[in-house]
Amino acid sequence: MSTITTDDVHHLAQLSSLQLSDSEVENLRADLENIINHINQLNEVDTSGVEPTYQVTGLENVWRGDEIDAGSVTPEQLLDLAAEQSGHCVKVPKVL
Repeated sequence: MSTITTDDVHHLAQLSSLQLSDSEVENLRADLENIINHINQLNEVDTSGVEPTYQVTGLENVWRGDEIDAGSVTPEQLLDLAAEQSGHCVKVPKVL
């Protein structure tokens, strides 16, 4: 059985830069104590014959080759679509 004190909650709140009222501290203390007690119950379960489960769907990462696709559009065709251009660049309004 684990006991969480209000000092523990105040310390956690300070570390988290939280300001809690007295009722919030008490509610959080009770919640944290319930969570830790539940985890302690789970630690008591006998899992000696259970295989670890790391992946249940059987999916694997599928990687494709890193290849450059030049496409069918030339840089000149793309520049022709721009409202303004300067050399081989698209000219855009200055943003400050």
